[in-house]
Amino acid sequence: MVSSIVVLNGPSLNLLGSREPEVYGSTTLQEIEVMCRERAAGHGLQLNFFRQTNHEGFLIDWIHEARSIGAAVVINPGSWATTSVAIADALKLSEQPVIEVHISNIHSREPFRHASHVSRVAKGVIAGLGFRSYLYAIDAVADIHAITRAP
Repeated sequence: MVSSIVVLNGPSLNLLGSREPEVYGSTTLQEIEVMCRERAAGHGLQLNFFRQTNHEGFLIDWIHEARSIGAAVVINPGSWATTSVAIADALKLSEQPVIEVHISNIHSREPFRHASHVSRVAKGVIAGLGFRSYLYAIDAVADIHAITRAP
């Protein structure tokens, strides 16, 4: 049963707010973290927000850590969605829900962004809704949690 969520972010997401605002908006990752903490608290869920890494191995270690504490995973893998089988393999081992998020609609962008290795192992994918993608992912985990608790 899920009682905590780990939020993970891949390459270049530390530049949110200034990186291609026409694609990613003007909200910073720090602002997204605050909103995610509030949303998770509203659902009675603990949240660990591992800000961001540009190092694939760190992200895999964080995925393993989430598994060891029994946390659901909300992950924005960034460009690793299309390139990293290693991240997908690590997520596949999760015993809790994995929700993939993207700020932009990856399906309306360049064709190479359309095929995500992470999507193949995720319970769900939320894309194209800006920073709200993260919030809706937390809502999804809370809904899944409620279903598993129902008599």
